[in-house]
Amino acid sequence: MASPRPILRPLSHFRCSALRPTSSLTRTSGITPVRQLSSSPTFSAPPTPSPPSLSPSQHHQQPPSASAPKPKKPLTPAQQSFLSSALRVNQAGELAATLIYTAQTPPLVAREPHLRPLMRHMYDQEAGHLRTFNTLLASHRVRPTALYPLWSALATGLGWTTAMLGREAAMACTEAVETEIGGHYNGQIRTLLEMVGQWEAEGYEVGEEFRELIATLRRIRDEELEHLDHAVEHDARKAQPHWLLTGVIRAGCRGAIWVSERV
Repeated sequence: MASPRPILRPLSHFRCSALRPTSSLTRTSGITPVRQLSSSPTFSAPPTPSPPSLSPSQHHQQPPSASAPKPKKPLTPAQQSFLSSALRVNQAGELAATLIYTAQTPPLVAREPHLRPLMRHMYDQEAGHLRTFNTLLASHRVRPTALYPLWSALATGLGWTTAMLGREAAMACTEAVETEIGGHYNGQIRTLLEMVGQWEAEGYEVGEEFRELIATLRRIRDEELEHLDHAVEHDARKAQPHWLLTGVIRAGCRGAIWVSERV
């Protein structure tokens, strides 16, 4: 009599499931979503002992789950208009500053040669500011002010006139201009920081280029206020009549800023 044939129990087949990410990637990330594959074959096999529990150090070795990048919020028309106006007026102001120092330096240094390094230092910084805003205007396609020729003539005349009045008047001119410009930059920085705070509160990402712009404005503001300190140290407040000279120049700066933001 033939021995009975053993009964073989078949293995169950492998199962593999493709899971889509539960969080969607934003358009602004520029990354194409990748399908994550999770395969865990299941066997019909005799039960096996449970795996040992992981130690705390082994838990730390587990890779963190990737989180989706935050979206970037597009600028509103009002914000775009503000940024265009800010870049335009800043470029016009830095142009005027370089022309003031260019006109002041020859007559001032001829009488007081020891001021040459200071005048050169302040001019070089203003020229660097102008190059920065020229680059920003070109990269963001912002038109410069239409009153470019007028501001050039007025800045040159202001620089030459105050230098002819003497060192104190020339330094008072710098004090007045930098007082207005420093406050002007502070206002721009404050507005930009408010925009950043609002975006972050709403869960949006703030682009690196935007943060770099704020850092650039802060650096330029600090250098302008440095010029203000130099002017005061070199007897700006001894100019006569100081209140009238600085008052007229500051009023002219405010008017030029207002017009350049719009024209």
